[in-house]
Amino acid sequence: MLFNSFTYFVFLFLVVSFYFLLAQKWRNIMLLMASCYFYMYFIPVYILILGGTIVIDYFAGIYLEKFQGERRRYFLIFSIVANIGVLAVFKYYNFLNDNLSVVLASFGYANYIPDLGIALPIGLSFHTFQAMSYTIEVYRGNQKAEHNFWTYALYVMFFPQLVAGPIERPQNMLHQFYEKHHFSMDRVITAGKLIIWGLFKKVVIADRLASYTDVVYSNPHQYGGSTLLLATFFFAIQIYCDFSGYSDIAIGSAHILGFRLMQNFNLPYFARSISEFWKRWHISLSTWFSDYVYKPMGGSRVPRNRWILNIFTVFLLSGLWHGANWTFVIWGALHGAYYFFEYAISWAGRKTGLDKWVASFSLWHAVQTLYVFTVVLIAWVFFRANNVHDAIYIISHMFTDFSSPLYTGSSAFDTVIAMALIVLLFIIQLFQYKGISSIYFNPSKVPQYFRWAGYAFTIILIGLLGVSSEKFIYFQF
Repeated sequence: MLFNSFTYFVFLFLVVSFYFLLAQKWRNIMLLMASCYFYMYFIPVYILILGGTIVIDYFAGIYLEKFQGERRRYFLIFSIVANIGVLAVFKYYNFLNDNLSVVLASFGYANYIPDLGIALPIGLSFHTFQAMSYTIEVYRGNQKAEHNFWTYALYVMFFPQLVAGPIERPQNMLHQFYEKHHFSMDRVITAGKLIIWGLFKKVVIADRLASYTDVVYSNPHQYGGSTLLLATFFFAIQIYCDFSGYSDIAIGSAHILGFRLMQNFNLPYFARSISEFWKRWHISLSTWFSDYVYKPMGGSRVPRNRWILNIFTVFLLSGLWHGANWTFVIWGALHGAYYFFEYAISWAGRKTGLDKWVASFSLWHAVQTLYVFTVVLIAWVFFRANNVHDAIYIISHMFTDFSSPLYTGSSAFDTVIAMALIVLLFIIQLFQYKGISSIYFNPSKVPQYFRWAGYAFTIILIGLLGVSSEKFIYFQF
């Protein structure tokens, strides 16, 4: 069931209606049943996999709280191995097996281990990481074990963020399932604005751009530099609008019910450094790696060589988390390289005093933002390309080979419309960046009639320019 479908909004209306009509003691059971139905709408049998990990982590949490000493660590390891094992089988088995075949072939041997012909469960990496955060926090003593099985299951399966996040922490979510939420029309209006904004980004911008990027990236060797550059620019906007649009709808859907999910995006393309970009992009994932990988490895409180290893490990794991392909590993490595390049430039600037001199230029912030967007754009090539060979071809041609005519998509008019929508997006987000608006407009700074005209205009654009799509990009992760 997709967030951009009519079916989902019928489902959401029914869930909200029953939730507030039912007595408090039945609400969580109803939400769990609804979440199970939501997940089974994709591939029903895969709920057994999710159910199995839920049972393991539920009992692991109880025993982590019950026992002391070395035995606690064994339960934590068992829980993590179980979760990572599911990821390894469904997401990485074929990737590892194919690479083993390449290694064996280089020595003249054949690999007779067959690949697995199984589909990747929807949102596997998201709910796996959310489950692991629970057992880790119980082990650390930051969260009490949840003794109500159905409440713990709901924590993992809560439908708004089940398949594509945000990846929540137990400290933020579990206690909310015990709070009594009352229906609020003000909350519905606030959430509705966020859902509309998410739909606009998804169906009007992201899905429209997808029709262009899919064609070009499916066979990049047919196109010249101008087309490859435009397709890559379109993809940078597409993936942001697709994923942040999903997050907006998820947060808005939960908010109608009275639940508070964490912010997942904060205007990432306005970042002035790679480190700032990762504080604004997919915040729930970047903070997850920071809390459960980077800091346990010593973070920045270690010798410089070890710190470099820590940073690269996090970026490489982040790339591999996104997909079982060397393109994702290179994408993560590129961001690691960007991070260290910026660190070296910043260190040299502080030593020479040039940092203060450069910062005095009025356009320096704009230059920094343009630099970050450009290097992120280059990295997106590896994220989107089908393989490393295609990615290298695109990068080597998109800034040099302008002899071929520009591919204009299904029509030149559609491409112009897409560009106009991107301009509109950046204007709105510039307002957000300057504090003039939060979701749309700040009530203290913009008259009510203008705000409601903006909301109505957005709904009209969704109706007129919305494009039907059967996927969200991050569902595959």
